[in-house]
Amino acid sequence: MKNLEIAEIFKEIAQILEIKGDNPFRIRAYEKAAQNIEGLTEDIESLIKEEKLETIPGIGKDLAEKIKEIIKTGKLKQYEDLKKSIPVGLVDLLNIPGIGPKTAKLLYEKLKVKDILELEKKAKEGRLLGLFGIKEKTVKNILKGIELLKKGKERMPLAQAIATADIFLNALKELKEVELISVAGSLRRRKETIRDIDILVTSKKPNRVMDTFVQIPIVKEVLAKGPTKSSVLTKDDIQVDVRVIQSKSFGAALLYFTGSKNFNIKLRQLALKRNLKINEYGLFSVKGEKEKWLTGRREEEIFKFLGIAFIVPELREDFGEIEVALENKLPHLIEISDIKGDIHIHSKWSDGGNTVEELVEVAKKKGYSYIAITDHSQSLKVAGGVSVKDMYRKKDEIEKLNKRLKDFRVFFGTEVDIDSEGNLDYKDNLLKECEIVIAAIHTGFKQSKELLTKRITKACQNKYVHIIAHPTGKLWGVRDAYEIDLDSILKVAKDNGKILEINAFPQRLDLNDVNSRKAKQEGVLLAISTDAHLVPQLDTMDLGVSIARRGWLEKKDVINTLATDELLKLLKK
Repeated sequence: MKNLEIAEIFKEIAQILEIKGDNPFRIRAYEKAAQNIEGLTEDIESLIKEEKLETIPGIGKDLAEKIKEIIKTGKLKQYEDLKKSIPVGLVDLLNIPGIGPKTAKLLYEKLKVKDILELEKKAKEGRLLGLFGIKEKTVKNILKGIELLKKGKERMPLAQAIATADIFLNALKELKEVELISVAGSLRRRKETIRDIDILVTSKKPNRVMDTFVQIPIVKEVLAKGPTKSSVLTKDDIQVDVRVIQSKSFGAALLYFTGSKNFNIKLRQLALKRNLKINEYGLFSVKGEKEKWLTGRREEEIFKFLGIAFIVPELREDFGEIEVALENKLPHLIEISDIKGDIHIHSKWSDGGNTVEELVEVAKKKGYSYIAITDHSQSLKVAGGVSVKDMYRKKDEIEKLNKRLKDFRVFFGTEVDIDSEGNLDYKDNLLKECEIVIAAIHTGFKQSKELLTKRITKACQNKYVHIIAHPTGKLWGVRDAYEIDLDSILKVAKDNGKILEINAFPQRLDLNDVNSRKAKQEGVLLAISTDAHLVPQLDTMDLGVSIARRGWLEKKDVINTLATDELLKLLKK
């Protein structure tokens, strides 16, 4: 799909315009267009054919023509001209937390900094100190941001890995020569970030599989090609490996190439204790120097031979799952089908791209029983925060809509900002009118661990708050999780009956799997929400469910598995 390519072009146009000091409304138009195109689940080329480009929020006649130009010619003249107007690497500086367009421009004008490498060198030499008021702490933050970017280039977020893998899977599945196919590795375990993609295939004609694999359009470079294994690099510099396996060994290979290193070691040790040997070719009985192949076609058969319960891929990390499986006490993990509704969604009342009614229609098609419209609160101007007056207008709209709906409910809610002292952005007399109140930090990320913790715990103590959203503030490729005392927060949340969120937005996935499991162990309930700002983003719920499964969560641990009446009862406690 060309969606991501077009979104990236529009993002870079916005960044270049920022550096050049262009009209902020024009900049925002490109940013919003990029965000909305990135969130599409359908191919933008099909929208062109159907003449529906202008149905994408933020896409008018001018931007629609630019999209058509990119699809038709493979480039955009305006973008090519803009790139020539500034040094090539200058835009990359904007990806570093703390460096805005004005700073990037000044760094170039005063120190001739043209890219990240030059910035890192001059920062380490101390040449940034004193420039435009830059202090030692700012330099440290810049260097930390550069390291964060480097880490980001080494790994990709789960959503990107899934999208890339699907392109290869769909192409290979079309071959009649392909019998069985599956992803493996950390992608199959659904880790938050992925280094590279592993795909396993069974086929009697491996050469046909490999010929097709290396010619898939997104391939930039063939790193290796052979009858049993081939590796390629995509245009986004993602390495994808394909292995062709014998049918009798597919389950064994899938098990071997899915588990973490420590999980595989522990499983092999368990096999040895039973006079068995396990590898990517199968499970073997061992008597002296003689080995006999027992099974390997299906993973389930191997677990059965080992005498332990089947361990789902998400748990294969050596976090105690083998010991629990030996006792047949593994949890019945939450499934996507358990989710009854999405309770963190933004509409056109703030910075969302869709009306409440549009969101309802899509939610109903997903089989949901409810959604919560939780737009940003008044002080978050950059996100179109809703004024007090408009909150009551929004409430009136939702109440009228609910009267027309059958077997579906819209919850009137808000994502209220927690200020630098832990106070909430709306007064209690408005919060008590809301059916769902989600509290979140959106500013002051560099405060001390003590202050950040205090802000969240203070919000937990407000009787009208139900949920703490994206609790650690992580934003992949932009900032690490801020420092908080999660143990203290969990205690206060438990004491006050508050819920923590697993935010399924692809760049967040916050809480992560480890912290979600910790919350469960401490008796704190969780919510899985998409934080959607556009209809297509409602589809990211499965990412949140993956995190929940990796965190050992069951249906009973997540509030939006409850029926409407049960959820209402819980929220009113």
